[in-house]
Amino acid sequence: MIDWHSHILPGIDDGSRDVSESLAMLRILRDQGVDTVISTSHFYADDQSVDTFLEKRNKAFEMLRMQLPKDSPKIVMGAEVLYYEGISRLSDLKKLCIEGTKLLLLEMPASRWTEYTVRELVELSTLKRITVVLAHVERYMRFQSADTMRRLYSCGILMQVNASFLSELSSRNKAIRLLRNGEIHFIGSDCHNLTSRPPKIGRSFEYVEKRLGHEFLVNLNDFGESFFVSK
Repeated sequence: MIDWHSHILPGIDDGSRDVSESLAMLRILRDQGVDTVISTSHFYADDQSVDTFLEKRNKAFEMLRMQLPKDSPKIVMGAEVLYYEGISRLSDLKKLCIEGTKLLLLEMPASRWTEYTVRELVELSTLKRITVVLAHVERYMRFQSADTMRRLYSCGILMQVNASFLSELSSRNKAIRLLRNGEIHFIGSDCHNLTSRPPKIGRSFEYVEKRLGHEFLVNLNDFGESFFVSK
């Protein structure tokens, strides 16, 4: 299974503090059935350039790679890119896509989006040869109108939810309904550490399988695999 959202790299953002913590997080993810982890370190355009971010990300990965055991999940480089008005004009935006794909994971404002924002998301999705994925979309959906969500779905924008959305009693029935309707496309642990935000994606996989069946879970994973160029 793929974990589509993680802060697994050491010392690059508010995620793992060091290599030791990263290795421990990866062991937990492996034990929860994860064989591929998408590393989505935070990218803030007002803090650094794309190239500076990529350089820091690659150094953090190399530190970790040298100590990875053979049975560790595969790590795929990506980014959690903070949306801002005008992001579609960022010339190096494609460099922030998940490695081997055209998927761009965007963190959106937790408020009602303006018409400009919605149009820019549509433009990114339809004109930039990028497939937009909204990170932990459960945080924003309640602020948006049904018409806004329909517009985003209709232009091919995909949705990622955190594992907690599927494991918490207050939200898991809604999550299953959205999965069944094809309105959720990826699940991520959004793990940051071993204490306050540890990896807890295994339970969400188990719950999806219990409610929707093993074949559904396999198909969900296969859908994600299909975005990798090498597949």
